[in-house]
Amino acid sequence: MPFKALVIVTVAASTVLGAGFLLSEDNRFSFGWDKGPSWSEDQRQAGIPDSIPESVKASAGGPQKLPSDNPVGFMLAKVAEHYAQTTRYPPWSVPLNEAQADGYRGNHYEPVTLPLENGGQFTVTLEKFRFTQGENILIIASLQGPQVVGDSLYATLERTGSRDSAGSTTLVPDGHTGYYQGSLNTDEEPGEYRLLVEASVDGKPLRHVSSLSIEPYLGDFDGIEDSYLSNNNLVIPVSFAPNEPGFYGLSAQLYNGQQPVAQLQAETRLDSTSDTISLKAHGTVLANLSINGKFHLRNLQLRQLPARPGDRTHYAFGPDEGYAFEPPDLEDLDDTPAANPESEQRAAMLKQLADKF
Repeated sequence: MPFKALVIVTVAASTVLGAGFLLSEDNRFSFGWDKGPSWSEDQRQAGIPDSIPESVKASAGGPQKLPSDNPVGFMLAKVAEHYAQTTRYPPWSVPLNEAQADGYRGNHYEPVTLPLENGGQFTVTLEKFRFTQGENILIIASLQGPQVVGDSLYATLERTGSRDSAGSTTLVPDGHTGYYQGSLNTDEEPGEYRLLVEASVDGKPLRHVSSLSIEPYLGDFDGIEDSYLSNNNLVIPVSFAPNEPGFYGLSAQLYNGQQPVAQLQAETRLDSTSDTISLKAHGTVLANLSINGKFHLRNLQLRQLPARPGDRTHYAFGPDEGYAFEPPDLEDLDDTPAANPESEQRAAMLKQLADKF
């Protein structure tokens, strides 16, 4: 992208972000809302602080220029600061907190609930949303509330594009718990599908729709090899025997005991001569870590990258329990930011733009 175009896009994006920031709870220079954590009650009522906080006046490295009165300049400075922080980490090894770890789970189905009259609910639950060809789809549905429900529910799997049926089954009630269950097979061609669960509620038909996909068999995970240190990285070799040669991407979450540490990812070619993908945890996410028990790799997700434009990306997943391992001595790792000249140049350019306001 030409430099001039990049500047225009950056300024436009910063203007939008600036408007959001001025209305956010982190804005300490405009609105006196009660969410400002460092203001006194008098300062909140006045709408502005009596003085500029010390954290703004000076950083660890010395005095810092006061924020610009221009919203665009102020927001550009914030963007530059945030971008400079994120460039500390290589893209294949970024720190992870608990909320992010929960969001990164690769094959988690979130139950979908339809509200019914008089406080009732119609919920369908699946164990995951990507199924390997040949697996059974276990379906559990629940109808809660004062409604009168028919004796059975019916589930149909249909292809997303053509809406052709790929199988159907009856969900039968499980005692007096209000739950219905049944299963469908996934012998169909890989692709995107819709799962329709139909019920009769108070004599009226009701339909619940969920999305899922059927994935081809890609191969088998064979565990992990001994981890080791190299170039300020903890290297974790993961073995995967591919069903077909090609380029594959692997992502996983690194845990120290129960504490999420980093989101890791790597891409490589796998074939009959190479069946290892090496994940690397950079020193910036490990150097200051207090080791507590074993390390774990969890939520392993493998992607078979498309051989041609327009082809689907196929997925496979590691064991639910992941892999536990004893790391080597990590004392030689340090918190030196990863070298990324391109990102550093972008951060410097944003800083120069901010200084012009």
